[in-house]
Amino acid sequence: MDGLYDEFRAALHAVWIRRWLALGVAWALCLLGWLVVSMIPNQYVSTARVFVQLRSILPAQDGSIAQVEQQKDIERVRQTLTSAVNMRKVVLGTSIADGVSSERDVTDRIAGLQKAIKLTPQQDPNLFEISATIANAGMSDAENAKLARDVVQKLIDIFVEDNLQSNRDETSTSLRFLDQQIEQRQRALQEAEAKKADFAARYLGSLPGTGTIADRLGQARQQLGQVDADLAAAQSSLSAVNGQMAGTPATTPGTGGAVSGPTRARLATIQGQLAEARGRGWTDSHPDVIALNNQLRAAQAAAANEPMYGGDAGATNPLYLSLRSMQADRAAQVAALSQRKAQLEGDLDRLNQAMAADPAAAADMAAIDRDYLVLKDQYDKLLASREQVRIRSSVQSETDAVRFSVIDPPTAPRVPTAPNRPLLLAGVLILGLGGGVGAAFGLSKLQTSYPTVQRLEKASGMPVLGAIGEVVTEAQQALRKKQLRMFAGGAGGLAAVFVVLLGVEFVQRGMVA
Repeated sequence: MDGLYDEFRAALHAVWIRRWLALGVAWALCLLGWLVVSMIPNQYVSTARVFVQLRSILPAQDGSIAQVEQQKDIERVRQTLTSAVNMRKVVLGTSIADGVSSERDVTDRIAGLQKAIKLTPQQDPNLFEISATIANAGMSDAENAKLARDVVQKLIDIFVEDNLQSNRDETSTSLRFLDQQIEQRQRALQEAEAKKADFAARYLGSLPGTGTIADRLGQARQQLGQVDADLAAAQSSLSAVNGQMAGTPATTPGTGGAVSGPTRARLATIQGQLAEARGRGWTDSHPDVIALNNQLRAAQAAAANEPMYGGDAGATNPLYLSLRSMQADRAAQVAALSQRKAQLEGDLDRLNQAMAADPAAAADMAAIDRDYLVLKDQYDKLLASREQVRIRSSVQSETDAVRFSVIDPPTAPRVPTAPNRPLLLAGVLILGLGGGVGAAFGLSKLQTSYPTVQRLEKASGMPVLGAIGEVVTEAQQALRKKQLRMFAGGAGGLAAVFVVLLGVEFVQRGMVA
C-alpha cells in the first residue's frame, strides 16, 4: 500500500514539475476541440403526425382482400411521399433552393433532403409520423428551425394537393379502360350469340330448355314424358265423360207438351254449370259460384216472362248440357296435348337425324355454349366493376375518397436535437486536461530521474547513504509564487473560456426559442 502511495506521489510530482507543459497541451487540445465542436451545425427536427385512411366507397366482396388493398394503398402513400418528384417540389418551394445555380445543385439538395426525411409508421397502420432533420451550416439556428418546420408542412401540402388528384386521375383511367374492355367483350358476346342462334335454328328447332344438346335432349324427353302422362289422363277423363253422356237423356219428360224457349234453355245451362261447380266441391263463397248465382237469378227472372210453346218434346236436361260442356273441354285438351306430343317427337326425330348425319355438331354446340358462358361471365363482371368505379368517381368528384387529417401539426423546434454541445464542450475540456496530464507524465518517463532514494538504490544497485533536501531562497520562493499565480490564471482562463462557450450556446438556444 505504501509503495502504491509512493508511486502516486512520484507521478503527481512528475506532472507538477512539468505543469506548464500540461497546461499548454490542455489549452491546445481544448481550443482545437472547441473549434471543431463549434463548427458542427445544430440539427433541428420538426415532426408531424398524420392520419390517412382510404375510404371504401363500395362494400368489398371479401373483407381480407379489402384490408390487403388498403395496406397497399397506405404503403404507396408512404413511398410516393418521399419520391424525387415530391422532394424537388419541397426544395423549390422552401429556402433550401436559395443559392442554387444549376440543376446539379438541385439534385444534390434533393438527395440530401431524402436522407433528412423519415416516415415512421405508428401502431395504427393508418397513422404515421413525418420528421425532417435540418442542419445547414450556412444558416442560423433560427433559420434551420424554421426550415425544418417548412419542409414538413410542404410535404403535407404536397400530399393534399397531388395525391388526391392522382386518385381521381387513376379512377378516370380505370373507367376508360373498363369501357374499352366492355366494348370488346360486347362484340365477342354478340358474335357468340349469333353462332348460338344459328346453331339452334339449324338443329334444335323448338326443343325446350337451354344448354348443350345433351341438356336440351334430356329436357325434351322429360317434357315429352310429362305430355304423355297428361295426355293419358285427359283421354281417360274424356272417356269417362262420354260414358256419362251415353247414359244421360238430352231432355226431360214434358208436362202437357209445352216447349221451352231460348231464355229457359239458357236457364237450364246455368243450372247445369252450377251443378257441375257444386260437384267439384265449390262453396257458395267461391267467386265462380257467386257469379253463376247472379246469372241464375237474372235468367229466372227472364224465364218467368217467357211463354211456353206447345209440343210433345220435353224440357232440356241441365245435366246433359253440363256433360256436353265438359266433353268439349276434355276433347280440346286431348287435341292440344296430342299436337304438343307430335311436335316434340318430330323435333327429336329431326335432331337425331341431324346428329347422325353430322356427329361433330354436338362438339360444336358444346364449344359454342362454353365460349358464350365464359364471355357472358366476363361481361357481367366488367359491367359490375365499371358501375363500382363510376360510383366511386362520382363520389370523388364531390367528396374526397381519402380521409386525411393532421393529428399533430409540424412542430417548431426550439432546441437542437443534435449535437449535445454542452456535453461535447465538457468532454473536450476533460480530454484536454487529461491530454495535458498525460503529456507531462509521458515526458517524465522519457527523462531519467529518481524522485526517491529507493528508486535510486534500485536502479544503481548500491546503497544510498542519504539525501540532501532542496534549499530555496527567498527570491526563489517569490518567483515560485509568481509562477503559481500565473499557472492558476492559465488554468482559470481555461475554465472561464469553457463557461463563456456554455453561455454562448444557451444564448443561441434562447434566440431560437
